[in-house]
Amino acid sequence: MYDPKIKVLIVDDMLTMRKIITRAFKLIGFENLVEASDGQKAWEILGGSDHSIDLIVSDWNMPNCTGFDLLKRVRGDGRFKALPFLLLTAESDGNQVSVAVKAGVDNYIIKPFTPEILKEKLAEAYVKSSKRVNSF
Repeated sequence: MYDPKIKVLIVDDMLTMRKIITRAFKLIGFENLVEASDGQKAWEILGGSDHSIDLIVSDWNMPNCTGFDLLKRVRGDGRFKALPFLLLTAESDGNQVSVAVKAGVDNYIIKPFTPEILKEKLAEAYVKSSKRVNSF
């Protein structure tokens, strides 16, 4: 499981959803949380020298830069290609999940979710991302 001291970037265009995600992370012990309102702002945070992000949790559907577009940018950049990435969505379309897996997502969470589901998905993502890091 991820160390609860890691820095998590939470990306969602809805302030209310960012607060729900933040609260779920805090309930399972995480405190070092950074928020972005879309994929473009998240990309700017990733490139900033004052932020060292250890995990991204992003909504799929957002204006400016979707979570899926952010995932592709992250996986395409050598600096971040091993960065663990979870996508959140209200969609349960199996094709969408398949596309995300092919693009390198570490896990996928369907909204709404509980802190227990978040913890479970984080544990699964940890295993997957650890295998990817060890393969470099």
